[in-house]
Amino acid sequence: MVSVVRQASEETVMDINYNELSLEQLKEINKRSAAAIADFENRAKKDAIQKATEIAKAAGFASLEDMLVAQPAKQKAEPKYRHPENPELTWSGRGRKPGWIAEALEAGKSLDDFAI
Repeated sequence: MVSVVRQASEETVMDINYNELSLEQLKEINKRSAAAIADFENRAKKDAIQKATEIAKAAGFASLEDMLVAQPAKQKAEPKYRHPENPELTWSGRGRKPGWIAEALEAGKSLDDFAI
């Protein structure tokens, strides 16, 4: 049994006694609720995309995609140091020191010993 309890603006609030419904009725309610939720989420997503597109255009981009792609890609730094015995091991001098550099520095060597 479904009865309308109150109507506020455009929403209808219903009081449903789920214990009186059959399995088929409960499944139908579940199916319709899932569809309504999916529809709501799709509308919210479209609205967000529209707002983001308007912001992108106001910032001078032709489209939202242009704004997202406009970020420069990070460039890989050129190596500045090379392992003396294994030339495949290199380090750009940025970030954390590799183990082989740290060990060599502890042994008294300098970075100049590994400069490329």
